[in-house]
Amino acid sequence: MVSLLVGYLVTWTVVRADLNCNDINSLALDQLQLCKDQFGKTLDAIASANATNAQQLTGLNKQINNLKNQLDQLDLRLKNLSANIFDRQVKMGVKNQLLTAKVRQDYIRKRELPILQLLFSTDSASDFFKDLSFRQKLADQDRDFIASISGEIKSLDDQSANLKSQKEGLDALRTRVNEQATFLAGEVAKANAYVSDLSGKIASLTARQQALLAQKTGTYQTSVGDVPLADDANARPTFDPGFRPAFALFSFGAPHFKGMSQYGAFGRAKNGQSVETILHAYYGNVEIKKDYDAGRQISVAGYGRMDIETYVKRIYEMPGSWGDEGGMEALKAQAVAARSYALAWTREGTGGAICTTEACQVYKNANKGGKWEEAVNATRGWVLMKDGKIISAWYASTSGGYQESYNALAYLQNGSSFNTPGFWDTTSDWTRWADGAWEVKGGSPWFYKGWYKGRSGKSCGKSHPWLTESEFTDIVNAAIVYAGGGDASGIFPTDSCLGQTGWSMERMAAEADKFGGKVTSVSSVTVNHGSDGVTNKVTFSTNRGNVEISGPSFYKTFNLRAPGAIHLTSGLFNIEKK
Repeated sequence: MVSLLVGYLVTWTVVRADLNCNDINSLALDQLQLCKDQFGKTLDAIASANATNAQQLTGLNKQINNLKNQLDQLDLRLKNLSANIFDRQVKMGVKNQLLTAKVRQDYIRKRELPILQLLFSTDSASDFFKDLSFRQKLADQDRDFIASISGEIKSLDDQSANLKSQKEGLDALRTRVNEQATFLAGEVAKANAYVSDLSGKIASLTARQQALLAQKTGTYQTSVGDVPLADDANARPTFDPGFRPAFALFSFGAPHFKGMSQYGAFGRAKNGQSVETILHAYYGNVEIKKDYDAGRQISVAGYGRMDIETYVKRIYEMPGSWGDEGGMEALKAQAVAARSYALAWTREGTGGAICTTEACQVYKNANKGGKWEEAVNATRGWVLMKDGKIISAWYASTSGGYQESYNALAYLQNGSSFNTPGFWDTTSDWTRWADGAWEVKGGSPWFYKGWYKGRSGKSCGKSHPWLTESEFTDIVNAAIVYAGGGDASGIFPTDSCLGQTGWSMERMAAEADKFGGKVTSVSSVTVNHGSDGVTNKVTFSTNRGNVEISGPSFYKTFNLRAPGAIHLTSGLFNIEKK
């Protein structure tokens, strides 16, 4: 694992000699994905190696501590054993000296008193043999005692030598482990620094890619505004592009999809729902407090402090004309939502100033008047609360029929949580949600639309969202490459309208060929929608058989590869074929 780590530290930058991924700002647009892929693969490998080395380092540190404990125990054992051996050897030495003296004395006695003399010196033969037996027995005991003591001494010497050898071996092992642990600690430190640097590069690349995609999709939070959104006949599924076969992707709604749908509220109001019913439908089980302090002051960026009611009268987020079209209750719901949103944003006037653009709420320094002011006055002091706290009441123009859940108390930053419900905003079964969608009843031009212009209005020469078969199969091939984990560096538009150019259709087809064959024709498309408000998967009937791509994967690939500014605004989408 150490060699793996070192290898990645040394070799990751030489994947392509002509590509300098260290200088992100100098990269051509078609090189972004290649560098990001290189960084990502390297990060995955180094993170894996680093994690393993970190685990190994932890294990080695445990081994070191265990060895130290073992060595301490062995040292203590050696000291105790050495003292014991020394004490026994001293005692054994005394015994040996005594025994030697005794043997010598006995030997002398034997020499001085030979056997015959012993025989003649005893009173009887019986006494002679008794004395002789005693002398032999004493000699045997002495010899056994000497052998036993000698064996014990040898055993103790062997144990001492063995323990000394073990200690020396463990000392050497401890030295090696300490050296390895020190080396690995350094390598882990270098790897951590490298991963941190690499993560920064990936984050920078991702930011640039998001900026590029924003030219198409327009990452923004939008509302209806002062006037209804203009309908675009060319963006409807009924538009005839004049060629066959023709394919187009249609989005349900546009970002974002949380809180109250303005067109949904309009549809509900026109069908007789009250402001209270509308608010509960979109924000769930909340309290509608109707006596909030109308004089509460908040800060508005660029305009200083003002009371909350004056502020709300100057919000331009819903057409006042809706009040004359059966939508007065929708205007009231919007007034309550705008008031609650501003109070939540500013911490009820104790926090920072609320911005004046659609990033917060569109504010103009003049009363809007008309039906809007009537709605504000009719709901004076009304706010939405949960558990005694004002909720951040999000809203947007059109969700496409599905409202996503979100934490309406997240702004408090103190652990408070209240998740508004996620639900299908329709009177129909969700599998046919468009039939009874409240936004359809409200006449939203964004409910089901093909998008071919960017946020700035740039269309790159396209007058509709329809694609030829070659353009569409090219996107399918790109999706095959992306979903298969292939080289995604060329998944950008073939044109340079938005400042970026990807691979040619031929090159993309060749890459797709590596994953089961390229697609040259599509006879039909089946789209599967999930109960969670997103497109789950797309199945294409092609020349190579059925090709199945996950909805999120195709969504991303389409927005990166589709020509011009053609794009999807929602993860809930459909594909039509003429």
